[in-house]
Amino acid sequence: MLSLGVFLAIGLVATGNAFLFGDPEWNNLRVTWSPNPFGTYGFNAMPRTVDEAKAQGFVMESDCGAAGIQGKRFVKGRDYALVLLYDTNGYIAGIQIGVPKNDSAGFPPVKQINHPFIRVANMYFVTAYFTDPATICSTGRTGAKFAADGTGDSLYIQNGTNAVTDSIKIPMTQADVAGTRWTKGHCFVTMGLHYWYDVSTDMSCDDFFPVFLLYNHGKLNAFGWAIGTAMSSPHLEHPTSSVIQSFIDPVPTCLVQKPHLSTMHIYMTNVPLADTC
Repeated sequence: MLSLGVFLAIGLVATGNAFLFGDPEWNNLRVTWSPNPFGTYGFNAMPRTVDEAKAQGFVMESDCGAAGIQGKRFVKGRDYALVLLYDTNGYIAGIQIGVPKNDSAGFPPVKQINHPFIRVANMYFVTAYFTDPATICSTGRTGAKFAADGTGDSLYIQNGTNAVTDSIKIPMTQADVAGTRWTKGHCFVTMGLHYWYDVSTDMSCDDFFPVFLLYNHGKLNAFGWAIGTAMSSPHLEHPTSSVIQSFIDPVPTCLVQKPHLSTMHIYMTNVPLADTC
C-alpha cells in the first residue's frame, strides 16, 4: 500500500495540472473520509448530472421545488444519508442528509426543527446548495456555466422552510470567515482546517449546529455534516469521543458525552488527499 506521503504527492501533482489546464477549482464532488483511500466508500465520487446519477442507480425522490427544497432530489438504495440535488437542467445543485425522527433520543432537537432540520415526509433533512437557491428551479445552470464553475460557485446552508430567503451563504475564504460566529477548530490533513458554528465548552447540544466548514490554503473547498445521533449508512463516519478533539476547539462537553456521532465529509475537489490546510 502506498504511503500517505505518496498520496499527497499525487494529489499535489493533480492540483497543479488542474491549475495549468484550467479546471474549475470545484472540479468534483466526493463524500466520506476514510483511512483507506482505496476503500469502497472512501472519497467516493458522486454523479454531477442527472444522466450520470440515473446510470449509477440513483432514483428521483421528488421534483424541483417540492417540499420546500430547491432541486430534483435523487437517492440510491433508499439511503437518505446521501441525497443529491440537481437543478432544472440536470446539473448538480446541492446535497442533503436525511435523519429519522427519534423522539426517545430527542433528535432532532426541537429548537432545530426548521433551523436547519426541514421535515420531508417522515424524515428531517439538512440541505446544502452549491449555487444560488433562487435559480436552481427557475433557470438552472447552462452547460457552459457548469463547465466553467464545476460543482458550484458558492455554498448555502438552508436554515428555514424557504430555501430562497432562509439559506445562509457561507464565506468562500478563510479571511472572510474571521469575525463571524464560526469557530476555528483544528487542521486535519486530507480534510482541512475545520470551522464550527459558535461552539463552547459548556454549550447545550441542542444548540450544536450540525454543519462544519473546511478551508484549505485559505479557500473553502469542503464541508460536512456532524449529526449527534446514531445513523447507519456506509457513507457516514463515526468518530469516537477521543477523536472529536482532533477537529473541534473548544470541545463541547455534551458532544463528548454523546454515545454516537455521525459525520460525513463532503469535498468539492477531485483530490482530497491534497488538502493539507
